[in-house]
Amino acid sequence: MKIRRFIVAAAGIAAFFSLSLSAQERNDVIAVYNEGAKAIQSDVPAAITAFEKVITLSDQVGESADDLKQKAVQVLPGLYYKLAATAYNEKKPTAEIISAAKLAGSMAEKYGNTTYGANSQKILVNGYYRMATELFSANDYDNAMLAFDSVLTLNPDHIASIYNKALIYRNREEADLFEQTIDLFLAKLDPEKDADKSAQAKGGALEYFRAAGSKAISADQLDQALELLGKAAKYGDDKTLFYFFADAYNKKNNFAEGAAYAQKGLDLETGDAEAKAMFYYQLAVAQAGQGNTGAACESFRNAQYGPFAEAAKAQRTNLKCDQ
Repeated sequence: MKIRRFIVAAAGIAAFFSLSLSAQERNDVIAVYNEGAKAIQSDVPAAITAFEKVITLSDQVGESADDLKQKAVQVLPGLYYKLAATAYNEKKPTAEIISAAKLAGSMAEKYGNTTYGANSQKILVNGYYRMATELFSANDYDNAMLAFDSVLTLNPDHIASIYNKALIYRNREEADLFEQTIDLFLAKLDPEKDADKSAQAKGGALEYFRAAGSKAISADQLDQALELLGKAAKYGDDKTLFYFFADAYNKKNNFAEGAAYAQKGLDLETGDAEAKAMFYYQLAVAQAGQGNTGAACESFRNAQYGPFAEAAKAQRTNLKCDQ
């Protein structure tokens, strides 16, 4: 009986000390948690360190500290996000912003917080975009392209990155890729809300392919010129484009098309006689090619202004037009 009473007493003492130890360990976790709570407003990195320690200690203590662990798990994603947002808002170096945003996203995933995960990704997108524009401004097109691609991997509908990629292709004279990318950009725009962006993009594409067509005409690559001018026409019409169409068709001896485009340009030109001379000149070439000498003489007369004056005068002489 004495032995039994001793065993029971010993067990009670052990249980008492176990409870006391468990309470003390929980108090240790509480102390660290309070350190983190106190640092939230003034020192976010210190708060993160404290709350991460809370989780580690809670796992060691066990069930009695689970509530503290869950509180730390809830607050940590917001703290990591705060670091990333602060880096972005304070315009820290882009590498620092990107690193902070990646860490915030990783921690949000680790602790199961989809809201902060999505918000961290937005900062990451903005960080990569800022990096891309900096590289673009420095004419480092290769690395700028990589950064824009990083943006688009995260957000395929980031239209500013698509547009800037198109500009890189344009600057590199990569016509096919420029066309594909500007078409993708236009397809993603809202016809009403993004009307200004659409007009700007179409105007730039028209200008690019029109200029490329003009160069091809100068190089006597007429089929290529017409292909390029046709691409320009996808993005709109203007009188200068019609002039180059007329020039290319006339040089291919397709005078019917040459005359038609020259007349289209003339119809759009509202300027003075000198402004109209270029269209009258192409119209006259087409008319002469069609054997309509009288009309050609009259059109060459109307073309005798500015840079077309001497050539038009020579043509009238060749056609034996009445002076």
